[in-house]
Amino acid sequence: MSDFPEYDEIHAISDIHMGGNRLDFQILRETKRLANYIGWVGRQRPGGRVALVLNGDIIDTLAEDIHGYVAVDEAVATIQRIMKDPSFTSIWKALADFVKLEGHTLIIIIGNHDIELSFPIVQRLIITYLAGADLAARARIEFSTTGAGYTCMVGNARVYCTHGNEVDAWNYNRYEDLAKVGRRLNASRSLDPSEWYPNAGTRMVKEVMNDVKRRFAWIDLLKPETSAAIGTLLVLDPSQVSKIGKLLSIVGEKVQGQKQADQRLSAEGFQQPSQNATLPFTADRLLGPNLKAGILGAKASDGRRAEDMLLAAEENFNRPNANIAVADSTLGTPQLILDSLTGWMRGVGKDEALRRALKDWLANDKTFDISDQDDTYKQVTAAVGSPIDFIITGHTHLERAIDMGGGRYYFNSGTWIRLLQFTETMLKDTASFKPVYDVLINGKMEVIDQAKFGNEPFVMDQTSAVSIREENDRVAGRLTHVVGDGSGTPVEIKKFTGR
Repeated sequence: MSDFPEYDEIHAISDIHMGGNRLDFQILRETKRLANYIGWVGRQRPGGRVALVLNGDIIDTLAEDIHGYVAVDEAVATIQRIMKDPSFTSIWKALADFVKLEGHTLIIIIGNHDIELSFPIVQRLIITYLAGADLAARARIEFSTTGAGYTCMVGNARVYCTHGNEVDAWNYNRYEDLAKVGRRLNASRSLDPSEWYPNAGTRMVKEVMNDVKRRFAWIDLLKPETSAAIGTLLVLDPSQVSKIGKLLSIVGEKVQGQKQADQRLSAEGFQQPSQNATLPFTADRLLGPNLKAGILGAKASDGRRAEDMLLAAEENFNRPNANIAVADSTLGTPQLILDSLTGWMRGVGKDEALRRALKDWLANDKTFDISDQDDTYKQVTAAVGSPIDFIITGHTHLERAIDMGGGRYYFNSGTWIRLLQFTETMLKDTASFKPVYDVLINGKMEVIDQAKFGNEPFVMDQTSAVSIREENDRVAGRLTHVVGDGSGTPVEIKKFTGR
């Protein structure tokens, strides 16, 4: 008998992002398809052992109107609102029907947009909502919320599932701090917002992106939430320059997880950001090379050259105690960047500025190359031992199917949210970008959904899943696309047969 749970087949999906108490904050579109897909999984292997793995970012509390960066006292109310939202009720009903089936197990793994899943009070809420008082159904729901991932056996193959943010310095969860919050809740104690310091990705979403998203709903559909996003955000909403000081610290933050004290029973001492966690600031890091190249040569309203202003901005940030005199006054980095950016934009137009910013954000984009060995692949596979035959991640929203060699395979289960399809042709020059710009600047999700370029929809019809199944004494792993209304067999994109 194995040390791990054993199944005849498992099915994994991730990055569903149920959340957003405003319709224009909801980035999940194919809700009916998802509900029907869950029903389809429930019909597989009658009498057998089947698991459905929700591999992180199943809900999205960062899209909710919560106080601070994590819902603590309002955690239950926030999750209840998401479960009762008419946009998502069919999905929760499908999950409830799934756990009623004998031999079926629902595994819920934490991501970085749903960290409240780590709280015992939230787990009890979800179990009760899905299974009520049915003890057998309640026992079919498992949580993995400590960063350990989930390991199981399918036939003779060992499968390891993890969201993937564990190796992402921007979006790493501090699990010991989350455990302390859980202890506070169990002990009927509150958490002062100043005690919780979020990771860099959460800060980017809550402090900057959500404000821009109120006008440009599509901004949340681009990945990753890293420094390259800042130029795009500033072009769309120059008022965000007032937050440059915060953005610079976000750009430089690095996870210091190895320095966390082992305080397993403590409810005090939440980790604060390292004072030495900031990378050297450069205009390339903040604005991106294409946007910076456009700015160079421009002049601000008082005649100063953009090159001089950006250099002063870099020096001002890298020597924070120095006073860098520019013209008649001493300007901070935010004003220097604003003057450079807006001065250049007055000459070229917002459309060209946005085109350059998007080229920087999407530089070397391999979104649709399922064999690309991205950073998540490299870091997760380096951390996983050779006895694991199949690895399944999520987080990046980029589906992957990679043969690791030696009869071992890696999958990323992609996402269920909208995916925007930018092409080189669309971003080639100002003229080719103009029709795209008109759609983007409108900002409304319904316009994005209806847009077509070159007879191809701007929003891709792509919802991904991974399955690992025992077949004829072998174990097969598949990357699939769930299509139509979701009730039929998913379309196979890539298949690997294990040892």
